[in-house]
Amino acid sequence: MTGLSDYAGRYRCLRMERDDDGVLVVRLHTEGGPFAFDEPTHHVLGEAFDAICDDPGNKVVVLTGTGDAFCTGADGASFAGARAAGPDALWVRLRRDGDRMLRSFVDIGVPVIAVINGPVAAHSELPLLADVVLAADDVSFSDPNHYLGGLPPGDGMHIVWTQLVGLNRARYFLMTGQHIKADEALQLGLVAELLPRAALLPRALEIARTWAALPEWTRRNTRAVLNQPWRKALAAELYSGLTMEAIASLSQRPAPLDRAAGPGN
Repeated sequence: MTGLSDYAGRYRCLRMERDDDGVLVVRLHTEGGPFAFDEPTHHVLGEAFDAICDDPGNKVVVLTGTGDAFCTGADGASFAGARAAGPDALWVRLRRDGDRMLRSFVDIGVPVIAVINGPVAAHSELPLLADVVLAADDVSFSDPNHYLGGLPPGDGMHIVWTQLVGLNRARYFLMTGQHIKADEALQLGLVAELLPRAALLPRALEIARTWAALPEWTRRNTRAVLNQPWRKALAAELYSGLTMEAIASLSQRPAPLDRAAGPGN
């Protein structure tokens, strides 16, 4: 069995704290400030989610960001820097890591609440896979680094967005650089509640502690049955989507991962 002390300090991009009710709060950050998605984080998140899943002390998980943004965008330099082993080796790693990240997140065996504390400019599919999504009243969603940056949105964005908002709305969002702001996100069902930033975590903890008091098999089996559609969708479409990204990147010179805009992957 894994205990919190075994993994809480292992990941430089994550801060983890658990209260006496068994509610684990996981904060994404970059050097203590708002999170920018980089390649080292992409590499370790799946491992971190597996560790969280393996810890029986976690009854509910809350995933959030730091400061006034959930994710400020993608750190393109970190992905370009990882090309030292060659583009083929890089994409073997990216495809493996991207697949593990989302599958491990969905496989967390207890309920998960996402607290989107501000704009999300990369990897919005991750928090949207949570059981309940709470968001700041100035939240916005965008994906500037995939299609318009030279890559198919095949890292799970194509799965989650088409499922949540429908095919045509998802295609428009993913292919035009659209920003979806708070009120529209609520209307589309992307988020369950909009709240002032200061009220977000207290509301999430209120819900989480109510859930943590429920019988263990109620929590775990509800998570299992409601996440089964996501498991099926990821199993059917994620690996092939990542492959499409790899092919598109490897066919371009310079590759999208070498551009300043970053990969969005």
